[in-house]
Amino acid sequence: MSIPAFSDIAKPSNDLLTRDFYHTASANLEVKSKAPNGVAFTVKGKNDHKVGAISGQIEAKYTDKSTGVTLTQAWTTANALDTKIELDNTLAKGLKAEAIISPLPASKSKGAKLNIHFRQPLFHARGFFDILKGPSFTGDVVVGHDGFLAGAEVGYNVVSGSITRYSAAVGYSVPEYTAAITATNNLNLFGASYYHRVNAQVEAGAKATWDAKGGNASGVGLEIASKYKLDSSAFFKAKINNQGIAALAYNQLLRPGVTFGLGASVDTQRLNESAAAHKASILQRRYDYPAR
Repeated sequence: MSIPAFSDIAKPSNDLLTRDFYHTASANLEVKSKAPNGVAFTVKGKNDHKVGAISGQIEAKYTDKSTGVTLTQAWTTANALDTKIELDNTLAKGLKAEAIISPLPASKSKGAKLNIHFRQPLFHARGFFDILKGPSFTGDVVVGHDGFLAGAEVGYNVVSGSITRYSAAVGYSVPEYTAAITATNNLNLFGASYYHRVNAQVEAGAKATWDAKGGNASGVGLEIASKYKLDSSAFFKAKINNQGIAALAYNQLLRPGVTFGLGASVDTQRLNESAAAHKASILQRRYDYPAR
């Protein structure tokens, strides 16, 4: 079995509940192209539907397959120049190291980070070091055997010598279904999720959350969702939560690299009110252009 990262233990159910519902997520545009010499260019834009400028970045990426070294240079609308060097399976099998340098010319500041990913058949460990801010460290590890998963995460501030965050999770994953129980936000936010691939066309999932800091007054949040694959290029999704908010989504692959999506949500407890209580959106996204 492939051991997921700590943040991905509940990924199948999270993706089913959150992805492709365009009207509830930020609007994103991504354009990719690849030059004949192997350099990949990506332009990204993002808008969270709030008043203000659209954030984005332009990125160039080159990978030397013979050495496993990848160099990525990005320039963002926040005027940050990000340079990332990746070594994948170069130092050791299953080990990926990333060094990221981010100078900010406008504020005359800079950032430096070091990320380590180490994956083996029975475990997956990661370490994130923020060298200039703190310095601080966040690490997580997941171990697994015969479908069973157990993981933990911890954050540590080097200057104060204190633990800044900690989380834990357990799960069970097989090709047909996954189940996970997580305790995040310093073991204050509990979640239980379930995902089931019923057959080649139908997927179903649910998630329940409870915030211990809110006590009994906060109640348990519940959300269920389902996905139906119409054919190889289109699918339909629906979900509803315990507050009565129902959401629908339709996704259609128009051609390779171009996807068209529709999304809408309805407050089932306010059906007699005006359209302002409901949301809808149309989104056409992602364009991939081959090298010429």
